[in-house]
Amino acid sequence: MSAAVALSTEDLRAVAGFAAASAETVLGSFEADQPDDPRPRDAIAAAWAFARGGERGKALRDTAWAALKAAQEAHTAAGREAARAAMAAAGAAYLHPLAKATQVKHILGAGAHAARAAELVAGGSAADHLARTVRRATPEVVDVLNRYPSAPDGGGRVGELTRLLDAALRTGPE
Repeated sequence: MSAAVALSTEDLRAVAGFAAASAETVLGSFEADQPDDPRPRDAIAAAWAFARGGERGKALRDTAWAALKAAQEAHTAAGREAARAAMAAAGAAYLHPLAKATQVKHILGAGAHAARAAELVAGGSAADHLARTVRRATPEVVDVLNRYPSAPDGGGRVGELTRLLDAALRTGPE
């Protein structure tokens, strides 16, 4: 059984705001692919609404699932990753107070999917995008991250980007 992690509503709001800001950076990649599909934008808006004091409820869950469906319907890899970033942003509010490495994906998933989308658009490295994501993280987000074990192995390129973000945020500025 995993140990419990202390999490306040304010902690969850900080994580959701970080995730929404991360996903927002690549929303244009999805919208270029599917200009008439509002689902990822709606998921990011729901994450922002929670981060700014809204309820953690049905709107977050529904928009997260809708963004995942939008990812499945996107035509480009960058569009798919951008929609997954939006899905992860709406899901960030559901970080569980369990000391499991898999929970790190709730904190960093939007940033990792956004970095992958940016990498696909640029046709190269995600390093610059990851550096901007690290700078975007507030001390509150880093504090929450440090309550959990390091990001888990696996997950392909997005898993690798998650681990890179995790390591960069835990070690702090160079």
